[in-house]
Amino acid sequence: MNLSDIKIAAKQLSGKIIQTPVVDLRQTGLETLLPKGSRVSMKLELLQKAGSFKARGCFLAMAALTDVQRKAGVVAASAGNHALAVAWAAQNIGVHAKIAVPRAADALRLNGCRDLGAEIILCDNIHQAFDAMQDIAQSESRTILHSFESPYMSLGAATCGLEYHNAVPDLDIAILPVGGGGLISGMAAAFKLTNPAIEIYGVEPFGADSMYRSFQSSKPEALAKVSSVADSLSSPTALPYTFGLAQKYVTEIVRVSDDALRDAMRIMNISLKLMPEPACAASLAGALGPLRQQCTGKKVGLLACGSNISLNKFTTLTT
Repeated sequence: MNLSDIKIAAKQLSGKIIQTPVVDLRQTGLETLLPKGSRVSMKLELLQKAGSFKARGCFLAMAALTDVQRKAGVVAASAGNHALAVAWAAQNIGVHAKIAVPRAADALRLNGCRDLGAEIILCDNIHQAFDAMQDIAQSESRTILHSFESPYMSLGAATCGLEYHNAVPDLDIAILPVGGGGLISGMAAAFKLTNPAIEIYGVEPFGADSMYRSFQSSKPEALAKVSSVADSLSSPTALPYTFGLAQKYVTEIVRVSDDALRDAMRIMNISLKLMPEPACAASLAGALGPLRQQCTGKKVGLLACGSNISLNKFTTLTT
């Protein structure tokens, strides 16, 4: 991936997705919580089509299908945001989508996928969803739209990074959520290619820390079990393509607790009037917690990566 590739992808997405806004975090109450002397902004990618950054990569991947592939359809596995993005892109391109989803996923996401015309396959957990995706792809000759291990997903995320750089070209630090690595691999590449001096940090939940472990061992690691309120960040494994890009461009991966994610959700709700899901609050949780020292006195960029959460689930998590 190079800067030319990212600019071409951005042009392809122009008019198809939303160029989401970047806001300064100087709201009353919030400014005093941030690291001392820092100047912090946040890109509101939760306002994107289908509610998350995933729409970018899914549209690029769907648009690249051959006629034969479009006729056979696509299949994906997701805890929610990728599922909605696949369903949205499939509807726009005119492709049938089957999506394997853990049955514990937020009903808002499941109903959203069905409303967009996707067929939902309910599974007991995310591991079974990935297994079901592979089985369906083989038995029905469907193309897999992987939730993160795809050049298209990284490239789509890179267009988000390019937009952020164009809005705030002199960031010292960017803090990004990490699930499987599709987001951080692409955004980190865009940031570093446009601003080599920037430091990129990733934030993972303790209970879903495959990328953290991969950085420690210098090879992709898989988890026997994932357990986090941030289902959108609960990938059971890191994989070679996105891990390689992340390893090339990312300074460090840090971890936060579920309680820290809940606290950041409350702060975003009170100060920014947003209703974020746990993954959406991960960047802020990182800045307020393990990365506070690194952010002191620096110009910092955070990402609200997406939010597809029902009022009932948000209330349950934050009260």
